Amino acid sequence: MGASRRLTRAFEKAEQNEIVFNNSDKFIIFSDQHRGTNDWGDDFAHNQMLFFHALTSYYEDGFVYIENGDGDELSENWNFSHIRKAHSHVFWLMKKFHNEGRLIMTYGNHDMVRKYPGVVKRSLYTYYDDRVDKKVSLLDGVRLHEGIVLKHQETGKKIFILHGHQADFLNTYFWWLGVLVLPLWKGIFQKLFGWPDPTSPAQNRWKKNKVEAHMMRWAEENDQILIAGHTHRSWHPLPGEPLYFNAGSCVHPRAITGIEIRNGSIAVVKWWMNTKRSVDPSAGEYSRMDRAVYVDRRLIMADNAGNPIPPIRLEELVFPVPEK
Repeated sequence: MGASRRLTRAFEKAEQNEIVFNNSDKFIIFSDQHRGTNDWGDDFAHNQMLFFHALTSYYEDGFVYIENGDGDELSENWNFSHIRKAHSHVFWLMKKFHNEGRLIMTYGNHDMVRKYPGVVKRSLYTYYDDRVDKKVSLLDGVRLHEGIVLKHQETGKKIFILHGHQADFLNTYFWWLGVLVLPLWKGIFQKLFGWPDPTSPAQNRWKKNKVEAHMMRWAEENDQILIAGHTHRSWHPLPGEPLYFNAGSCVHPRAITGIEIRNGSIAVVKWWMNTKRSVDPSAGEYSRMDRAVYVDRRLIMADNAGNPIPPIRLEELVFPVPEK
């Protein structure tokens, strides 16, 4: 089965449970956290507090959190309880979203085992709390989807959200190979020689371009807005381009990226640690060199000339006209 057919099949399945939203609803989409066990091989560890700060802000502002696949690095860490303990503050916050009906999750190729409801029930419904010496609720009743469809009430347009491994033959059909190989690979070859994960499109420019081309082509051929992750490269369309967006990832060296949907608009955003001069008015502007560190959030959307562009309104998204 080709990439186009796999994407179509996931879309048709997601349409059966589409979620209707309007301009007052707000969503934040993060993809590819790859939460590990907070050891040297945990790609999420260096951004965990940055992510926690951003997600706390979205919680307080009433957003729905969509975790779009590869949230947990289950290919390299077979025991999820170690991940939960390492990042208990993140799961505490996710539980707050879940308890209020504001958490939606899809699975990716690095947490593909969660396509099986039994695995989800055993690992995510409850956990053993050492403090009270018994099992307590975590994300009780949560469902993981292959993809979801959001239908905009005002325009009738549909937004298809999925991880994106469906456009990647190797990571669709041979994801289980990563579960067998990656723990050994990361423990020996990557640690000793610095060799990157051979299954990851984020580490391979040719593979990344190929996977994204499949998703862009599907979005164009089906006149459909598509939001994905998987390649770790944030993306937004310009006028005349296929309506393909990518949330990027949360494992960039010094930043996390995501996609916000609010006020009937879509925006690609970046959160990172920034600094600014801390001036003491009584001592003169340049007499002190103190600087304050703070968390910054900005849109990372621009045209071909590098000029910033505002959030893209859904009503203005026009499907490309095929060339004659």
